[in-house]
Amino acid sequence: MRLRELRGRSVPTYVCYGTPADCVVVGSYEVFETPPDLVVSGINRGANAGDDITYSGTIAAANEALLVGVPSIAVSLAIAWPVSDDEPQWGTAATCAVELAARARELELPATTLLNLNVPNVVPEGLRGILWTAQARKRYRDRTDRRIDPRGETYVWIWGSHNEEKIEEGSDLAALRDGYASVTPITIDRTDDATLARLRRP
Repeated sequence: MRLRELRGRSVPTYVCYGTPADCVVVGSYEVFETPPDLVVSGINRGANAGDDITYSGTIAAANEALLVGVPSIAVSLAIAWPVSDDEPQWGTAATCAVELAARARELELPATTLLNLNVPNVVPEGLRGILWTAQARKRYRDRTDRRIDPRGETYVWIWGSHNEEKIEEGSDLAALRDGYASVTPITIDRTDDATLARLRRP
């Protein structure tokens, strides 16, 4: 794993040539003499909301921080990736992240819980607020598109558009739809306790 320090920055800054989760491990054990107080993963370009958190490198880095023993926040800006005509409003997401980070200690989260922050791509004055939310189910209308390349070979493009009419109220996707930033507490303990208890019954 290669680690390189960037010069001329106002704070010590390093580049790690690995996955986001790798960066947390290397930063925690190689850069800091002691583990950091908080890991903020992101700002990711594109929302990590609903079922998409399953595939997210941003969430994976926040998960890794919990495994290291450090509280964490994952931050994402809800803008199309990789191409969008909209100007990314990084400042809005950064302001929300700083506000949440300042409150992280007083929230007294369990050691297995991270905060997943998603911010709509609006100017700061356009943000309607920050809501505590649940993770939504992202019900897709489409998921794949079979295509033919210039050589006549078949390939499949994975994309998908979700059905906004089926978004659950009180969820991360509902908050983003309505112009709010969403904060969802996510646990890394994925045990289904209710089902486990049922299966253990004699």
